Formats: sequence, C-alpha cells, structure tokens
Amino acid sequence: MREFAADPKTTLHPQTVIEHFGSWNAAKRAAGLVPRRFATREELLGLLRDLGDELGRPPTARDIDEHKGRMPSKSLYWHTFGSLSNALREAGFDVPVGEERLERAVQQGAALARSLGRLPKFADWAEARREDASLLTEWQVYRMFDARRGAWSTFQFLVRERLDEQGVRVASDGRLVGRKKS
Repeated sequence: MREFAADPKTTLHPQTVIEHFGSWNAAKRAAGLVPRRFATREELLGLLRDLGDELGRPPTARDIDEHKGRMPSKSLYWHTFGSLSNALREAGFDVPVGEERLERAVQQGAALARSLGRLPKFADWAEARREDASLLTEWQVYRMFDARRGAWSTFQFLVRERLDEQGVRVASDGRLVGRKKS
C-alpha cells in the first residue's frame, strides 16, 4: 500500500481503493496479485508451483528468500503448513523425508563417487549441487546426521557400503579402485 501511495503515477488514494474493493487484499486479488502476508493455502501452493515451474525443480527456502518481492515469507509457509517440506508435498512436489531422504542421499553419493573416482567430500558435494539442482544440498545431507561431529564421515561410510554392495572397491583413502572380485 505504501508503494502504491508513493508512486507518482498514482491518481487514487489507497483508501479509495479499499472502499471500492472492501480491503487492500481484495484489491490485490482483483488485480491478479497475491497478498504476501494474508495469502490463502491455495494461493501459497499456487505460488510454490509457479516458482517450481520457473526453476524446473522444487523450490528451497533460499529460493523463496531470493524471490522476496513476489513470494510470501518462508515463515508463512512454515506457520501455515507446519514446514516447507509439507507445503512442497501438498503442492505436488516429490519431497523425500526420513529414510527415503537418506536413501536418496546415499544413492546420489554413490553416483557422485563414481563420477569423481573417490568418495565425495563436502566441497565436492557443494560443487556438484551447483551443477545439478536435483541433488540435496550439502547441508541437507550433513543435517541428516544431527550435525554432530563426524557427520560427513558417517555419510561417506554409508556411501562406501553402498558402493561395496554394488561391487565397487573403495581404498582406505577413499579412492575407487575397481570392481570387487566375485
């Protein structure tokens, strides 16, 4: 409303708009806009879907922050849906949780290890994530282990086990050294 009132091209007072539409939010909706603080569940989900379509992937909290002018705050999503993950799932995005999320991270870790020729380090994961937005972020992986000391090593151990199951040998220094002999 302040932006509207401050616009030199505006010929109406905001109160005139409110009187005509009943409320400022009703006027925004009539103009095809979504009120950021008072959006309905369906409006919030629609905005998430639109952002996901634009990005070509499920939006993250960082994406919402980066689109601050046109997206409601991430805290509104958490308040309305209990979490951003819940909102994303309700909007129709594939958002793994719990064991499914860990399984996906280990699968992605094994694939990254094969492409690197060694177990992925935290920085490797960050770089790979910049190239492939479908990867979980390095911090999402790290936090799966309660961010305790040795969290990334625990993840590397699980990736090593997965590679071993797939018949790939991993040297003590983390290098992939070929196929296991049957």
